[in-house]
Amino acid sequence: MIVKHLRRAHLIAATATLAGALALTGCTSSGSGTADAQGSGASTALLTIPREDMGTFSRNFNPFSPNAAPMTGQSIYESMLIYNPANGDTVPWLATEWEAGDDGKSLTFTLRPGVKFSDGTDLSSADVKLSVELQKQLMGGYDYLESIETPDDSTVAFTFSRAFSPALYEIGQQLVIPSHIWSEFESPGNEENPAPVGTGPYTEIANFQAQSFELQKNPHYWQPEKQKINGIRMLAFAGNDGANLAAISGDVDWAPQYMPDIQTTYVDKDPEHRHYWFPPTGAEINWQLNTTKDEFSDVRVRKALSMALDREQIVQVGMAGYTTPADCTGLSGSYDEWRDTALVESCDWTERDLDAAAALLDEAGYTLDSAGVRTTPAGKPFAFDISVGSTSSDWLSVANIIAQNLEDIGIQATVDSPDWAAVSASYETGEFDTGIVWSANSPTPYHYYLDLMGEQKVEPVGTQTFDNYHRFGDQRADELLDAFVATGDEAEQRQIINDVQSLYNELAPVVPLFPGPEWGAYTTANFVGWPNEDNPYATLSTRSPTTVLILTTLEPAK
Repeated sequence: MIVKHLRRAHLIAATATLAGALALTGCTSSGSGTADAQGSGASTALLTIPREDMGTFSRNFNPFSPNAAPMTGQSIYESMLIYNPANGDTVPWLATEWEAGDDGKSLTFTLRPGVKFSDGTDLSSADVKLSVELQKQLMGGYDYLESIETPDDSTVAFTFSRAFSPALYEIGQQLVIPSHIWSEFESPGNEENPAPVGTGPYTEIANFQAQSFELQKNPHYWQPEKQKINGIRMLAFAGNDGANLAAISGDVDWAPQYMPDIQTTYVDKDPEHRHYWFPPTGAEINWQLNTTKDEFSDVRVRKALSMALDREQIVQVGMAGYTTPADCTGLSGSYDEWRDTALVESCDWTERDLDAAAALLDEAGYTLDSAGVRTTPAGKPFAFDISVGSTSSDWLSVANIIAQNLEDIGIQATVDSPDWAAVSASYETGEFDTGIVWSANSPTPYHYYLDLMGEQKVEPVGTQTFDNYHRFGDQRADELLDAFVATGDEAEQRQIINDVQSLYNELAPVVPLFPGPEWGAYTTANFVGWPNEDNPYATLSTRSPTTVLILTTLEPAK
């Protein structure tokens, strides 16, 4: 996944996409096909959601595929628990309870009774077991997992080769597939699963077209009283601009994409019904430098590039003031309480200082020629690409500001913006120069630092990875992070994370830019019950584990 959100694009093309999508789905200016002039009533409404980074949809509902259709992991398949970063709660879902072993080497879940898949088959521990096994086989991870036992249909017990405190959230948030179906697939990784069977609230695929599809109610949902909306309609857009036009025009109910000047362009057009909320998350937006390339393997170069950046300009102009500059810990948002403030006060490589940046580059052998062009030790111009998907209008703005900032120290950076599929592929195989990437988000900074500095996450160029695109690792980081997961003592964990921050400050594995806002805007014209700052029961993301909490809370407006 581009872990890390993928998004946006061009007004003319997007407007054409919007027109086509609305024609296909029969949307009207009343939005969502809800209450009409005859008073048909909002009870027949479909919750309409744009997907701003997909110009077309593919009927692929494989939860193990990085190319799965929207809502596969939010509405069709569910997990045993849900972690909500907006308020720090852990919500029991397909499991009612769990118990960790005293030594941290085991974890046992008790499944909720009465849960059925959408084909009427009972959920059982065998389904959880196969789900974790397929995840490990197809997507990697779970290297600490030694065995999975299913003593009965409602109990699944995991044994680890070592103590691993984050296992609760890794295993607990694993999407659960029906074993009676997936055990029959010869190649589950390549299976498109066009008619999915899941435990989620809206599982039935209807009216599937290239630019729109609908999800109707699971007839066997375990919480039928929470299926208060009639269904979901997804619309495809080739960028932010088209999705924003749909939101501004009132043709969608939920707008989870970047929208510049959202108060004026969206809320003020109907302040009674329109709202937005950008809760902080643990995700950080980083500028990743491919460290397999000689120039980016030098920490002096990485820090110099960081010191050339005007982060205030990046967040105020590129991100419309919706966020704040990052610091040398790389921690922000919901990770703020883990930050070592003493370290932040003493470090300098995330502050703009062109003289210091130039001095570092000179020291590393990247000097200015007579024309003011920065050259490599081999005497060639120091030039490279910044890769960003063409639909991400906000990140494109950020990339252009970075390129402008680098000109001040004699470096030529070119913004390369094909579609996100091409950008993602280049990240995953390591065939890129630099790129802007959204980090992992989890209850602790463990995964964030593991993905950025863990040697175990580093794959050679040409081998696909979904985590450490920049291919940087340090054994000291692995040792510290292994110590972190081996203890459940919070004070000890915090000291370890302080040590990891110090190592991050020393190595500058990536260039941190800003904490990633969790975009979210909505209208109450058709549906009510949305999360907000006063009731943060979920974030407003349509791509996170908490999305299902919203789908099972919303109800038609009266």
